[in-house]
Amino acid sequence: MKALSKQTRSIKPAEVEKKWHVIDAEGLVVGRLATIVANLLRGKHKPTYTPHVDCGDHVIILNADKVRFTGKKLADKVYYRHTGYAGGIKAVTAEKVLGGKFPERVIEKAVERMVPRGPLGRVQMKNLHLYNGTDHPHAGQQPEVLDVASMNRKNKAAA
Repeated sequence: MKALSKQTRSIKPAEVEKKWHVIDAEGLVVGRLATIVANLLRGKHKPTYTPHVDCGDHVIILNADKVRFTGKKLADKVYYRHTGYAGGIKAVTAEKVLGGKFPERVIEKAVERMVPRGPLGRVQMKNLHLYNGTDHPHAGQQPEVLDVASMNRKNKAAA
């Protein structure tokens, strides 16, 4: 029988096994969904988690335009960007982003701010696939359905 090792094992990028998860975001709270997705993208749910290796899974989010905010965040939450020119700061509320041309950016920005900044974080963000409808082109990867709403009663916003 093999004795227990007292050394932490770091996995190599070639040893990583990536799975695919699909999440239906309809009615889910943005921040709670983003933390679950960020942990899946980073691979923190795996016992083989290694901080400096992309060991996370691919995540497909459907109905990204139907996420919910709690409280008054829909009207009060402001997203800022800068044009690069002096005095070029622009602000837009979460309500305008969700009602605009690219409503999936609400989830994308929430998750992006939870993964590391730098080359590793950029690679991990490429494993996030956002879609506004219910269909996606990744059926060939056989993603397993992840029911985020049933994990905690607070994950789904009240109607």
